[in-house]
Amino acid sequence: MALEPLYEQDFRDCSYGFRPGRGPQKAVHELWQTLQQWGGAWVIELDIAAFFDELDQTELRRLLDERVRDGVLRRLIDKWLKAGVIEDGQWSRPTSGTPQGGVLSPLLANVYLHYVLDRWFEDEVRPRLHGRGALFRFADDGVLVFASERDARRVMEVLPRRFARFGLRLHPEKTRLLRFRPRTTRSQAPGEPRRFDFLGFRFYWARGRHGRWCVMTKTAPDRLQRFLNRVQWYCRRYRHRPIGEQHQQLSWMLRGHFNYFGRPGNRWALARARYHTNRIWAYWLGKRSQRRLSWRRAERLLRVFWLPPARTAYSTT
Repeated sequence: MALEPLYEQDFRDCSYGFRPGRGPQKAVHELWQTLQQWGGAWVIELDIAAFFDELDQTELRRLLDERVRDGVLRRLIDKWLKAGVIEDGQWSRPTSGTPQGGVLSPLLANVYLHYVLDRWFEDEVRPRLHGRGALFRFADDGVLVFASERDARRVMEVLPRRFARFGLRLHPEKTRLLRFRPRTTRSQAPGEPRRFDFLGFRFYWARGRHGRWCVMTKTAPDRLQRFLNRVQWYCRRYRHRPIGEQHQQLSWMLRGHFNYFGRPGNRWALARARYHTNRIWAYWLGKRSQRRLSWRRAERLLRVFWLPPARTAYSTT
């Protein structure tokens, strides 16, 4: 409560993570809007390797010195950084990184990357670009977009050195540069990536209702699989609970999934999540006894305990 208003006036518009009124949906929408208006761009996907584990605490304290001089607050932050963590029943006190799950970790991550990336890009990189450029960052997930290939390649070369200066590493395989443009016969080189992921959404080009190329978003395959794995775990563990209780919990899980991924154009992926949830639930209900539950009987049961249908939670306007 004390640190957030202090740093909120310093944070740049390119930062969206764990800030009031600037959630992941806003980051995804503004990235989509930028790509749509530019008609494509050169995209750098950032992946910081083990960010919360390798964050340099000494460097973090030096950065905090610029804004936080109150001794009481600094002692509280130091105690929190030295608190240690328990993993698999073993207590340890790491000398680097910030404890994930702590209430202060998101804010300190924003402070650290504000100096490492946001301020550097806005004040030093952008004025030197030949074309347009933009940064979209949510916590340690980031995407840089450039209108010029020359600008994108120059920034791609200097990024590893910039992060290494602050004790961070970019994942060599997951950090990549790609040309994000409509897929046409002339413009698409063989083997060239056509899509990228950001905050659980996959960005790709497709033809819209009127035959024009437009930027589309859908649930990233790994995020859909992660959701179905949670459904599988719940149905298997609580299959002997009352059906009404299971129905209520699964409905909550689906509504949460729809509220996050319910962007226009993503209805097929949402419907797929609901379909597989029904199949998983029916399978584990059939494991409650020795009597086999046929899919026809399961369908009759699912008509009574109807899971919420797929829907978009908001529009792009």
